Amino acid sequence: MSLSRRAFLTMLGAAAMAGQADALPVFKGKPQPFSRAWLKDKAREMASVPYAPMKEVPQAWRDLSYDQYKSLWFNTKKALWSDTKRPFQMDFFHPGLYFPRAVEINVVEGGIAKTLGFDLTLFDKTDRFPMDLPVDDTMGYSGFRLRAELKTPGIFEEFLVFQGASYFRAIGTGQNYGLSARGLALNTGDSAGEEFPEFTHFYVEAADPGERMTKVHALLNSPSVTGAYTFEITPGLPAEMKVEATLFPREDLPHVGIAPLTSMFLFDQTNRAKFDDFRSAVHDSEGLMVWNGAGELLWRPLANPRELEISSFVDDGPRGFGLMQRARDVEDFADLEAFYHNRPSLWIKPSEDWGKGAVTLVEIPSDKEIYDNIVAYWRPREPMAAGSEQSFSYVMEWGGEPPRPRDVAQVLNTRIGKGYDKKVPYQIVTVDFEDHPDFGTDKELDDITRFISSNRGTVSDGVLQRNPGTGGLRLAFKFDPGEATGAELRVQLVKDGTSLTEVWLYRWTA
Repeated sequence: MSLSRRAFLTMLGAAAMAGQADALPVFKGKPQPFSRAWLKDKAREMASVPYAPMKEVPQAWRDLSYDQYKSLWFNTKKALWSDTKRPFQMDFFHPGLYFPRAVEINVVEGGIAKTLGFDLTLFDKTDRFPMDLPVDDTMGYSGFRLRAELKTPGIFEEFLVFQGASYFRAIGTGQNYGLSARGLALNTGDSAGEEFPEFTHFYVEAADPGERMTKVHALLNSPSVTGAYTFEITPGLPAEMKVEATLFPREDLPHVGIAPLTSMFLFDQTNRAKFDDFRSAVHDSEGLMVWNGAGELLWRPLANPRELEISSFVDDGPRGFGLMQRARDVEDFADLEAFYHNRPSLWIKPSEDWGKGAVTLVEIPSDKEIYDNIVAYWRPREPMAAGSEQSFSYVMEWGGEPPRPRDVAQVLNTRIGKGYDKKVPYQIVTVDFEDHPDFGTDKELDDITRFISSNRGTVSDGVLQRNPGTGGLRLAFKFDPGEATGAELRVQLVKDGTSLTEVWLYRWTA
């Protein structure tokens, strides 16, 4: 059976009710003092020596088939802290298949860290799982998930997973998993290939009873850089993470992605004609939202291009960016299994001035929904020098649309395609905006200035009218690309010099 890593992660076991533990994780080695300062010192020390990856687990584990791998799963009754009154419980994932190297997981209590040993008895299995796999000193867990009492006392539900390279994913209460995040992106979209740093060591603090926040610390390592990360995590809607990251480059890093997000976009009303599918849309995220340093709120619908596309939104001191899922009705997708309408949005808020750089969007061609093909991150303008120390902090909000940073109407939908006459050379573009009190009455729509532009081809003046289906406004215009194979489109509604809407941006490709 052939399956993408993304589809495999999506199919991992769901949360279950936790009970009293009949076995608990075991510890190994000697306990050691732990602090954020120690973590930074450790990352700095690692950067001063050549890169050495974690050891691979035995070949038999790496050779597991997909069916064999999923026939072994963690017994949540044996979760760490399940026999205590602590507010979180932690489950573990075994290595093998897509995860050839184990990570080291440490539990921190009272400033002392203890290393967890691998324990196969914490897992349940079917008769499909091989009975004679070796367990040696390379064995460990490939990652972990956290559960908490999100809705019902006594019911611990999953809300956060760390597994694979520096990937992690979270959901707001009541949501389904969708997009993911990473600790760091390096050379994404470059012709020479991308480097994937890994979280190799985790230090998970044991939260006291009654607390709603926990901390996860991690060491990051790759051939080019090391890093010390601290995640201050509070579940809910949204699930919030306060992130503090300190990087130590081994080499000069010309292309770094801070707070990288990874998602999937296959099709919606902008490219529906390319897919023979009974559903009206398929995506984990539908748009990139940017609140730039100038105070503009930008909305860029995602695309599934024929070739790799990279867009840079140059900025100075970004105030926030994120990948949003705005379609929230089941019928927006007509999918009763994937529940795309219930996938989280993820909003990034810098905690300090990040200076000059660009919010960068990478769109990769895809023909199947099992592949992540969207990446967004902040790229600092200045390269990171080898031997330097670079620090960034930010807040991640996993949930719905973030609080509106500006009083402007948001984009509800974008449609692109031919009208009734398929022979005309132009496309019809419609942009729907939610209602706004400053739009005024239908008779006052002529007082609104319509800014419509394209860097290639031609655009019409457009028609602005009420959309009875949304209660807001629809701007429709013609776009004739001429001989161009790509164009940057921009739309904004302004009244008396004040923007009434988000700035709509779109990269059209033939």
